[in-house]
Amino acid sequence: MIKVSLAKGDGIGPEIMDATLNILSAAGADLTFEEIEVGEKVYLSGNSTGISDDAWQSIRQNKILLKAPITTPQGGGYKSLNVTMRKTLGLYSNVRPCRSLHPFVTTKHPEMDVVIIRENEEDLYAGIEHQQTDEVVQCLKLISRPGCEKIVTYAFEYAKKYGRKKVTCFTKDNIMKQTDGLFHKVFDEVASRYPDIINEHWIVDIGSALLADSPEDFDVIVMPNLYGDVVSDIAAQITGSVGLAGSANIGQECAIFEAIHGSAPDIAGKNVANPSGLINGAVMMLNHVGQSDVAAKIQNAWLRTIEDGVHTNDIYDPIMSTRRVGTKEFAEAVIANLGNKPKQLPEVHFDDNTPLVLPKYQRQPSKNKKVVGVDLFVDWHGYDANELADKLKPLNNDELELSMITNRGIKVWPNGFDETFCTDHWRCRYTAKNGKELSKRKIIGVLQSALEHDIDAIKTENLYTFDGVRGYSLGQGQ
Repeated sequence: MIKVSLAKGDGIGPEIMDATLNILSAAGADLTFEEIEVGEKVYLSGNSTGISDDAWQSIRQNKILLKAPITTPQGGGYKSLNVTMRKTLGLYSNVRPCRSLHPFVTTKHPEMDVVIIRENEEDLYAGIEHQQTDEVVQCLKLISRPGCEKIVTYAFEYAKKYGRKKVTCFTKDNIMKQTDGLFHKVFDEVASRYPDIINEHWIVDIGSALLADSPEDFDVIVMPNLYGDVVSDIAAQITGSVGLAGSANIGQECAIFEAIHGSAPDIAGKNVANPSGLINGAVMMLNHVGQSDVAAKIQNAWLRTIEDGVHTNDIYDPIMSTRRVGTKEFAEAVIANLGNKPKQLPEVHFDDNTPLVLPKYQRQPSKNKKVVGVDLFVDWHGYDANELADKLKPLNNDELELSMITNRGIKVWPNGFDETFCTDHWRCRYTAKNGKELSKRKIIGVLQSALEHDIDAIKTENLYTFDGVRGYSLGQGQ
């Protein structure tokens, strides 16, 4: 018997969790549960993380958490517990199946059956933000090769295990050539190891438009964290309802399973919430722990219940629905259908009772890394880049010289345009004379000189090459 940590959550969480647990028990899932407290009550007790040490210990020991939605209190600087748990436990893969249930749930896309696989630990969700000047704040976008390789490999292994034919990658590497460019590059490398699976890449904006217009053309989609967060909710909604989708957060050691919707405190305690999202999250959990026969039994019963027109209020339709039910009654209908199969919707088969396990990431050999310059970021309240350049040229030394100034990424010196609007945040690039490798002491010398010339230097970024390949972006317009 597998022991699972259990969090009933906030708002509608306890209701939909009780409904889900009743279904798991009736279906014969070989599970035992250890309940933990996370979320709003823990936050308001004075614990700013929303989770106690005992709860952490339970999750780390059991390796599996089934979690209902939680509420993060407004104000007070509370951090999202969902993000904290995903990153702390190394849950690098977020998996969200999005399937149309036409004609039983209203949708404009009757043939949709897409799985969104989202990188879960890095990108802009690193949450590293700074205010640097009166007018400018920054958020660091962190993309790593291990992060890319793990999530892309997971996407292809998922497709292989579940008989999916195509994996599509969404990035914005036409603009973010270093970060999204790395994600795309790794995608191509990994795809070459799976010749039997079709692969393709789309820029995320047109890719999302195509998904919204013709989701039947997609199968598995893998993408960085922020795009995945946005696109997975869109994909769930165009199936007919966000409230139906479950979600898995998978790591090398631990995994969390949940619904994708929130805690909906406005309808809490009214027995009207749809438990389907958490039920489907629990189905994913059963597959993960190797109880695929029970997973298929529950999902087919759930599909049959949807076909029977037994619907909660959020998907009730006077034409297609036969009975409007509450949370408990919906779960009872699913239990009554255990052993039954859907008549119109495709029956679910999970033939493989082995969990999906990926090898640990193996770090590649280090490249030859050379420092060839520095970007000096300056807080300056003038508007004329030529004037700023005159102030910055005295910072040149025998190895470094000012080569470019940008504002919000746009090159404004040399040969900038008067029409370009500038804020008080300037990137001032000093590069090595004759392209030689620099001594970092010379970079420190630039900073020291900036201090002596009353230049407000707010940060620096060293410019590197790796095996001779430029590891930094050019200025827009350069």
